[in-house]
Amino acid sequence: MPMNSATVDFIIGVDTHKHSHTASIVDRNGAERHTITLATDAFGAKRLLQFARQHAPGTRLWAIEGSGSFGSGLTTFLLENAECVAEIDRPRRPARRNGAKSDELDATRAAREALSRPYLAQPRRRGMREAVRVLVRTRHGAVQAKSRAICHLKSLVVTAATPLRHQLHPLDTNALIVRCARLRTTTQQSIEHRGTVMALRATARRILALEAEANDLEAQIELWVREMAPELVGEPGIGPLTAAEILIAWSHPGRLRSEAAFAMLAGVAPIPASSGQVVRYRLNRHGDRALNCALHTIVLNRSTYHDETRQYVARRVAEGKSDREIRRCLKRYLARRLFKLLEGREMSA
Repeated sequence: MPMNSATVDFIIGVDTHKHSHTASIVDRNGAERHTITLATDAFGAKRLLQFARQHAPGTRLWAIEGSGSFGSGLTTFLLENAECVAEIDRPRRPARRNGAKSDELDATRAAREALSRPYLAQPRRRGMREAVRVLVRTRHGAVQAKSRAICHLKSLVVTAATPLRHQLHPLDTNALIVRCARLRTTTQQSIEHRGTVMALRATARRILALEAEANDLEAQIELWVREMAPELVGEPGIGPLTAAEILIAWSHPGRLRSEAAFAMLAGVAPIPASSGQVVRYRLNRHGDRALNCALHTIVLNRSTYHDETRQYVARRVAEGKSDREIRRCLKRYLARRLFKLLEGREMSA
């Protein structure tokens, strides 16, 4: 199926929600033809496809807003039925004095947004990629919860009674967690002391449980990432977690039209900021920030341990480049390298 809006007869924009989807059929001139709102269950998806076949015969393109969230089920259903689906960001709503907004208007805007774009991105693949994504996000939540629990544990130590605080304050973080997890109460202790000990023990055990959960998830992520793209993990400075973020954003061959599009997705495409005789570029603050963070981590790792990267950094420093400019250049080069590496092979479904 074509992925260029100029080659289709109709574009069907879909505004997705938790309980309902609203679709708007637009012809190649941007004129709205028909709209419909249906439930998000399997029966609603079948009715929506029948509606499209009836009112949009010929070649058609689905422009789905939120294809990875509320629209994921509909996207999967349409792809299984050989429909052409494009991933659309939330369209910009024009400034209107009357504040016009509705699901029908948003669906029409999504269709016209796809009509105005010369290139359209495919939805991200599900299967193993989706399995890795949910594990990565769950592990991230466990790590964040562990950090909050550690801060809470240390605050409990600060406000504890003097004997208990003096006993625990000299310990480092790891020793503190282990010590607090083994604390016990006795009937001879005051009620304040017993309450503080119970809070410290519960918080420490929560930290240990979250750490074990994160480690188990990381082990499974590494197993699947090595199965999906073993040569990616073999690259210098790339570990299983950074490789997972790269695979989640990239998804599959052909989704992104070029390495420049991948760099823009990663937020590492340089933005010209020249003026007069000064030629320079500034950092790109847009794009997938999780992917950008993964590339940044890889660059920092290579700048420390990779000989070729260290030689490049030394050469650029001698040329008068700042550390920020050097990292920007390295991330752009890394995006090019990884895109070519990934596009040269098929990923497991």
